[in-house]
Amino acid sequence: MKNESFDIIKSSGEKVKFSLEKLRTSLNRTGAEKQIVDQILDKVRDELYQGISTKEIYNRAFSVLKKKKSYLASKYKLKKAIYELGPTGFPFERFVSAILNYSGYKTQVGEVVQGQCVTHEIDVIAHKQNETTIIECKFHGEQGLNCNVKIPLYINSRYQDVKTYWNANPKNGTILTKGWLVTNTRFTKDALQYGKCCGLYLLSWDYPINDGLKDRIDRLGLYPITVSTLLTNREKQFLLSRDVVLCRELLHDKFYLDHLGVSDIRKEKILNEISQLCTIENH
Repeated sequence: MKNESFDIIKSSGEKVKFSLEKLRTSLNRTGAEKQIVDQILDKVRDELYQGISTKEIYNRAFSVLKKKKSYLASKYKLKKAIYELGPTGFPFERFVSAILNYSGYKTQVGEVVQGQCVTHEIDVIAHKQNETTIIECKFHGEQGLNCNVKIPLYINSRYQDVKTYWNANPKNGTILTKGWLVTNTRFTKDALQYGKCCGLYLLSWDYPINDGLKDRIDRLGLYPITVSTLLTNREKQFLLSRDVVLCRELLHDKFYLDHLGVSDIRKEKILNEISQLCTIENH
């Protein structure tokens, strides 16, 4: 039986044909050398069966990467790591804010602003030069849930309400020019169509093509702390509660590892894994 004739089950419950090329692409993204990628593809190919879940395929690939080089496994687990920022959406908002900071914006998180009709709590407000962008974050804690058209409809009406009031007040010192909606999952076709039509900027895991969340994270080396394969869940939650959301923030705030009672040997391994992750490779 050819590999491509196997049905695999996605986290949404949808059945799709297995694609070796798709798996190769996701492994190549980690920067793993060809020999490691081929080894994983052989292992998965040998263990395929009808109705295998994408989760099982992921687990097999992840375990091989972790044995080879733990920081490659961290890169591979990026999508899962973003879900682990939950259960609330707040660390995700902080994460989006951090990505924008590294892209030259000045940001505020969780500010209440006045609209023409009512007040709104805005997840992230971003300023660059004399322009302001307001960003709403839609976080899903489990895979398989997409962002439907109701969300951008709602976000756009909030944006318009804030924009009318903001731009009528010169004391703000900036012009509100853009509204964004960011999700850690995907947008439905209708949601994308509506966003395009009304001028709301949509950013998801893989949209816009080549400039989605995963592309920006890889490009800037801005990995969430939850990608680490060496930190325990308790340690990750502790760091998130101290507003350490990015791996590179831990490199500056190493003392938190002392607070957690991490041994020197383990501390060195953790920091080594993280600094390898944060080094932006020039391809």
